[in-house]
Amino acid sequence: MKVILNQDVKGQGKKGDLINVSDGYARNFLLPKKLAKEATKENINVMKSQKESREYRQQMELEEAQATAKKIDEVTVTLTAKAGDNGKLFGSITSKDVSEALTMQHHIKIDKKKFVMPDGIKSLGTTIVEIKIHTGVSAKLKVEVKEEK
Repeated sequence: MKVILNQDVKGQGKKGDLINVSDGYARNFLLPKKLAKEATKENINVMKSQKESREYRQQMELEEAQATAKKIDEVTVTLTAKAGDNGKLFGSITSKDVSEALTMQHHIKIDKKKFVMPDGIKSLGTTIVEIKIHTGVSAKLKVEVKEEK
């Protein structure tokens, strides 16, 4: 019997897959627990349209992420902080600070969790910060830290 999975089923397949299982397994386990639905022509058409819309949405998100990455590669964010004699900052500049500055200066909103900054910025000067915008799409942002006067 052919069924379309409503959820991931261990050993059978992922959500949305069209699989062939024995009649007893489908009637006694998958269908009563709402893990799958019978693969009628109508259900197969619905599954295909959902898959197409999901792929279209993912493609649009990817294109939007690539456009944002291109914008970010071209801009520089300037921050000020108090520093000691040798150019070391008192404290550090975190991904939250950089995210807020990017939003304020260039109107590009990126979540602070997407910044790859394990220790933050701890010295004056220009630093390149990587931002993982989407799966497989990352951008490099120039962050310039100047001394506060």
